[in-house]
Amino acid sequence: MPNSSSVSEFLLLAFADTRELQLLHFALFLGIYLAALLGNGLILTAVACDHHLHTPMYFFLLNLALLDLGCISTTLPKAMAKALWDTRAISYQGCAAQVFFFFFLVGAEYSLLTVMAYDRYVAICKPLHYGSLLGSRACAQMAAAAWGSGFLNAVLHMANTFSLPLCQGNAVDQFFCEIPQILKLSCSDAHLREVWTLMFSFSLGFGCFVFIALSYVQVFRAVLRMPSEQGPHKAFSMCLPHLAVVSLFVSTAVFAYLKPNSISSPSLDLVVSFLYSVVPPAVNPVIYSMRNQELKEALRKLWIYDSLSFVMGPQS
Repeated sequence: MPNSSSVSEFLLLAFADTRELQLLHFALFLGIYLAALLGNGLILTAVACDHHLHTPMYFFLLNLALLDLGCISTTLPKAMAKALWDTRAISYQGCAAQVFFFFFLVGAEYSLLTVMAYDRYVAICKPLHYGSLLGSRACAQMAAAAWGSGFLNAVLHMANTFSLPLCQGNAVDQFFCEIPQILKLSCSDAHLREVWTLMFSFSLGFGCFVFIALSYVQVFRAVLRMPSEQGPHKAFSMCLPHLAVVSLFVSTAVFAYLKPNSISSPSLDLVVSFLYSVVPPAVNPVIYSMRNQELKEALRKLWIYDSLSFVMGPQS
C-alpha cells in the first residue's frame, strides 16, 4: 500500500484537454499575472517613493501589496507552466512548499486586513489618539504579528497534512496543492486531526471577521454623525476600498471551503479556487486606487518624474 513516503509527485487538475484551450489559458493567466505584478508593483513604488504616503494606512497597504504578489506567485506561475508545457506533475516537495507559502501568505493577509480595519476605526472614531495608538513602532509590531500569525498557521497545516499516509493515489482535483484535496488521498483517520486544525483556523478567522464587522459598525455610526458633507465623503473613500477587499476575500474563501458537498464538482471547485486565490491579488490594486486621490496623485508624479528622466537622460 503506497503512503506519503512513496509518493514522489502529485498530478494536478488540468484546466483543459485540448492544446488550443491550454494555450488560451496560458495567455489568460499570463495577462492576469502581469496585471497583478504591475498593479501591486505600482503601489509598492508609490508608497516607498512618496513621503506623503508614509502613514500607517499606506504602510499597511504596502504590506498588503507584498502579500498579494507572493500569494499570486505561489499558484499562477505553476498553472501557466502546466498549461504551456502540457504537464500536470508537481513534485512532493514542490506541493509541500506550495501549501506552506499559500497558507502563510493568505493567513498573513487576512490578519493584515483585520489590522487595517483597526487602523480605519482609530482614524475615524478616535482621530485625536491616532498618532499615539498607531505610531511607527506600533504599526511595525502589528504588521510583524500579521506576518508571524500567517507563518505559524502555515507550519501547523503543512506539518499536519504532510505527515499523513496517502493511499488513494496522487491525483489532486485542483489546479494547485490545496489541503482539502490532499486530505482526500489519505487513508488514515489521522486526517481528522487536520480537519480539526482547519476548523480551528476558521474559528480564528471568524473572530477576525467579527472584529472587522464591529469596527465598521462603529465607523459608520461615527460617519453618520459627521455634520458636513465633506467628512462622510472622505471617510467613505478611506473605508469602502478596504471593505470591498475584505468582502471579496472572505466570500470567495468561505464558499470554497464551506460549500455543501451536494453542489461540489471538480469544475466548480476549480472556478471557486481560482476566484479566491487569483482574483483578489489581481483586483486589490484596482480597488484601492479607484477612489484614492492621494495614491493617484503619487502615481501621476511618479509617471511624470520617470517620463522627464527618460527624455532628459542622466544629468552629469
